Amino acid sequence: MPESQKKAAKFITVKELLKSRGKILGLKTVAGARDFGRKVTVSEINRPGLAIAGHMEQFRAERIQIIGQGEYAYCLKEDPRTVLANLHKMFSAPEIPCVIVTGGVKPLPVIKQACARSGIPLLVTSFDTSTFIRELTIYLDDQLAAIAYVHGVLVNVYGLGVLIQGDSGVGKSECALELLKRGHILIADDVVEVKRRIGYMLVGNSPKNIKHYMEVRGLGIIDVELLFGVGSIMDQSLIEMHVKLESVTSGSLGNYDRTGLSSAEELILEVPVPSLRLPVTPGRNLAVLIEVAALNQRLKNQGYFVAKKLNESLIREMGKK
Repeated sequence: MPESQKKAAKFITVKELLKSRGKILGLKTVAGARDFGRKVTVSEINRPGLAIAGHMEQFRAERIQIIGQGEYAYCLKEDPRTVLANLHKMFSAPEIPCVIVTGGVKPLPVIKQACARSGIPLLVTSFDTSTFIRELTIYLDDQLAAIAYVHGVLVNVYGLGVLIQGDSGVGKSECALELLKRGHILIADDVVEVKRRIGYMLVGNSPKNIKHYMEVRGLGIIDVELLFGVGSIMDQSLIEMHVKLESVTSGSLGNYDRTGLSSAEELILEVPVPSLRLPVTPGRNLAVLIEVAALNQRLKNQGYFVAKKLNESLIREMGKK
């Protein structure tokens, strides 16, 4: 990924999960407190119904295991020795972070015994299964999302998150400054922290130590919030368009698209983002061009592709003649 640095794979421990979300999610420890150092590495949750029944082919051991009402009812109905044997097979995987029983029910002795034998933390929550999984997944997705630090400026133009990149000194911050004057919103300058969220959405924000600050050559560091007001800043925004500013001479402008029929994309954290190359030459108002590009991209998102529509119309007229 150009102009970025991907961060190492993230994880949180079961202890950190309990500390940050234990009260909110109604979590209580039943057993295995000494094993709270186990790592949670993925945001997805697993309901091991088939595994408890003995079918281990697609068992996802790296996920937090949720014992919901369906799994609990099966354990009550089935022979305890069969359930215990299947649980031992499940819990032989060393990467299981923890087991959580939902619905406020008391964990069955076979579940306690299997967790104790494998050293797996056993937790309970009063939340119903669907609500708990939704809230836990949202939290884990935020904590474990893939992250990249991208060199550029992120602004929100007409409600569309636009990531502006280009060589050093090409005028990214100056362009963002002009957009601010025209009523648009700054999210981050110089370094953008990008997270890939569920649904392959990219969310950008500013690192805390430089949030709401801009560096402009000749002016130095400016505080955007103080200069333009609280309405000129946002903590984060979806990244829905990428603009690459390129310093060129007037003789090389022929290398750029003039019809808009071709569509380019920039891969950020393996997510394709609609991309646009804008040549930087004296006299061009880049802020206005980015405004129009953002409005045009919003039309494309709604299924209205102006260049293709005009091209099809011209072809139909030529066909009649």
